[in-house]
Amino acid sequence: QVQLVESGGGAVQAGGSLRLSCAVSGGTFSQYHMSWFRQAPGKEREFVGRITWSIGITYYADSVKGRFTISRDNAKNTVYLQMNSLKPEDTAVYYCAAANTLTTMRDRQSYWGQGTQVTVSS
Repeated sequence: QVQLVESGGGAVQAGGSLRLSCAVSGGTFSQYHMSWFRQAPGKEREFVGRITWSIGITYYADSVKGRFTISRDNAKNTVYLQMNSLKPEDTAVYYCAAANTLTTMRDRQSYWGQGTQVTVSS
């Protein structure tokens, strides 16, 4: 059974940075495209960004482009989300997800982590 465990969330002031990690176990990590999603209170879970399994091509939502960076370490079975210049509107529970297909759609993800809270104060 594939398991994803996020860590690194917390509270930060606007303009600050956080790095989230997502450790994957129970599967062949290098075969999955990894994505990050987030869900703010009262809103739907939205796509943040993704990284391909092979050569690590990234793609981001417009709302985070230029501020967030996704990377992966296949040797450590871990994917990262570096978040810089954080804004209050970035406040949400952040989830990592794994998919066999290249997609931004949450319904097409095969596995999900439990989420980690990020709170950005103004």
